Amino acid sequence: MQTERLWYKSWPDYLAKEAAVPREPLHSVLTKTASTRGLAPCLRYQGRTMTYSQVDEVSSRFASSLVGLGVKKGDRVAIFSPNTPQFVFAYFGILKVGAVAVPCSPLYKERELEQQLRDSGSTIVVAANDVVRGNDLYSSLEKCRQRLSIRHVITASVTDYLPGIKRRLAGLAKVKDLRRRETHRFVELVEAARPLVEFAHIDPMEDLAVLQYTGGTTGTSKGAMLTHHNLLAAATIGAMSLPLTGADVSLAVLPLFHIFGMTACLNAPLLSGGRVVLLPRFELKEVMRTIQKERVTCFCGVPTMYVAINNHPEVAKFDLKTVRVAFSGGAALPVAVRKKFNALTGGNLVEGYGLTETAAVGSTNPFQGGLPKEGSIGIPFPSTDVRVVDLDDPSKVLATGEVGELEIQGPQVMKGYWNNPAETGLVLLDGWLLTGDIAKMDDDGYLYIVDRKKDMVDVGGLKVYPREVEEVLFESPLVKEAAVIGVPDEYRGESVKAFVVLKEGVPTEGAEAQLLAFCKERLANYKAPRTYAFVQDLPKTLVGKVLRRQLKEQATSR
Repeated sequence: MQTERLWYKSWPDYLAKEAAVPREPLHSVLTKTASTRGLAPCLRYQGRTMTYSQVDEVSSRFASSLVGLGVKKGDRVAIFSPNTPQFVFAYFGILKVGAVAVPCSPLYKERELEQQLRDSGSTIVVAANDVVRGNDLYSSLEKCRQRLSIRHVITASVTDYLPGIKRRLAGLAKVKDLRRRETHRFVELVEAARPLVEFAHIDPMEDLAVLQYTGGTTGTSKGAMLTHHNLLAAATIGAMSLPLTGADVSLAVLPLFHIFGMTACLNAPLLSGGRVVLLPRFELKEVMRTIQKERVTCFCGVPTMYVAINNHPEVAKFDLKTVRVAFSGGAALPVAVRKKFNALTGGNLVEGYGLTETAAVGSTNPFQGGLPKEGSIGIPFPSTDVRVVDLDDPSKVLATGEVGELEIQGPQVMKGYWNNPAETGLVLLDGWLLTGDIAKMDDDGYLYIVDRKKDMVDVGGLKVYPREVEEVLFESPLVKEAAVIGVPDEYRGESVKAFVVLKEGVPTEGAEAQLLAFCKERLANYKAPRTYAFVQDLPKTLVGKVLRRQLKEQATSR
């Protein structure tokens, strides 16, 4: 039975074993630096620089606007936006009034967005309102708004904070900022407001900062309740582990609505007093151009991003050597990908592990003082304990080398699932979080993910819940039965495959194209099945449960 922290044998000299996390509100990651180094660059967006004082002031103006709209402590305010300055302003403004931020993916279609807004009870939404290359980012909200208890919608454009010339050129790039009915414009609200002077009183240990939606460990979408202390702890641990300083330039191309991006690309860099460069989308040449132009030193991404950079035919034309640290999470990082990226950059790319329920902070291979172990997700972060427990009896801690379920304990572990005590009770046991991932630990304290307890599909670090996709397939008039699994994908790690039993008389010819179109209308593109197998029946247990493992065996044997 594991009774000691084996990973201390492998602990790097530069890193403290415990993180000193102050009992302060999360917005202190911005306000502290603004009070001491207000003129230091904070955000960089498409060539425009905003200082810490400016970001602090605009977020306080937005906080004042929220108070004027009736927002009170504990209210939920959704942010439905890509990586823009308004995301940052809104995020910190929400925290300053003591409200709870609910980040939503701008990729979401109507049904997905509606589920999160309804479950969270969000009454205000900050929404992107642009039409980009014919894609109306606002349409998902517009379609479901009237069915929800949304009191106010605040629209924000990706062009609002562009430098003058780029703003004029936005129209040529097919970006349209439309005025919407029954909405407030973000820029007009903040221009009319005075900065909020007295922020809400926060109990960091108890008060929620963010409701971050996740598949959890059982596959249904739930809101992880992350307190101010959870997120400040995660930022502190991340900043000291990289380690980050005020001289660092972090590229925020990971979406800030995702917990990985929020912790690694926003909270941790700002806590360190560094500069964050915002990119709304992962456009490969723009990413490489930005790394070179802005002299990016810290890059956090998912494996698909590193694969894309490594394999771009023009990668040698860009100077990427300023990258000194790079972190990969969200999915398994192939060893060859890590080695090639490190050869292209001055970086030290390592793989780590975290969950939404741990504010993205779980374990990492050391950045200094030791080589990453191939195939490992590393050792626990500071102030973090882990153990491997029996799959059927979590009270039984397993010995080194034995395979079981990974448990995590630390200040970053969520308070529970929103309005869901039953699911909370399944994963939080005596202060330990059951991750749902099957793992083992070696004699040096390094962890290895062996398998998944859950059926979730991991598409380039984005989680897809089979049940959600299956429910959409069942809505199609073509489908009698359907089951969804993840299959290996060289680029994305996994992609979604659907096994479909068509209704009597429906021909297979043309069915795949129809179902793909049907799913893409109702799901984010990464969730829509890429491949289909039309079968006579699905393998099931005696009680009618679909045998997904058998389907995976069929898929890989073909």
